[in-house]
Amino acid sequence: MGDDAGVRMLLSVGRSGWAIAAGYLAFLSVLCVPAPFALIAGILAVREINRDPTAHGMGRAIFGIIMGGIGTAILVLMLVLMGIGAMSGG
Repeated sequence: MGDDAGVRMLLSVGRSGWAIAAGYLAFLSVLCVPAPFALIAGILAVREINRDPTAHGMGRAIFGIIMGGIGTAILVLMLVLMGIGAMSGG
């Protein structure tokens, strides 16, 4: 059942738990706060998938890394700009 691509698209058969978490956190990373967690979960998923050749979910893991990286960069930029604004008294 885990070898059928159609079944894997519908069910999380053989998929890394970290990959599933990275995928959902990546969707939520547009809120910026979960973005670092999506990035971390994506990296952990890639490591787990590389260690276990029967595990699936590389697409979700990569999606988590990309969206988590973008969201984290935006979050850091917002925090820096808020800090600069607070220091300038504005």
